[in-house]
Amino acid sequence: MAYSYYIYYRVVPAQAQSCEARVLELFSAVKQSTGVAGRLLKKRSEPLLWMEVYENVRDDAKFELELAQAATQLAVAECLQEDSTRRAECFEA
Repeated sequence: MAYSYYIYYRVVPAQAQSCEARVLELFSAVKQSTGVAGRLLKKRSEPLLWMEVYENVRDDAKFELELAQAATQLAVAECLQEDSTRRAECFEA
């Protein structure tokens, strides 16, 4: 079975550029450790609402562990608005 992950959050305006660099590093780390490539989307009418998309995840346990470790290591949470957290949704294909 394959899974798709959608992780969304709001970023601090002043840290958007720094956050994007961290997210790109996150994608690189996750791809290296799991083989899964990520994509970053920004809501058209609300550019500080971001979504990371990861598709065709085969080993969900390994993926979730590697993603969490990379996000912690890169301090992605420091870029988030005060009332925001990284919310994850997982769908089966």
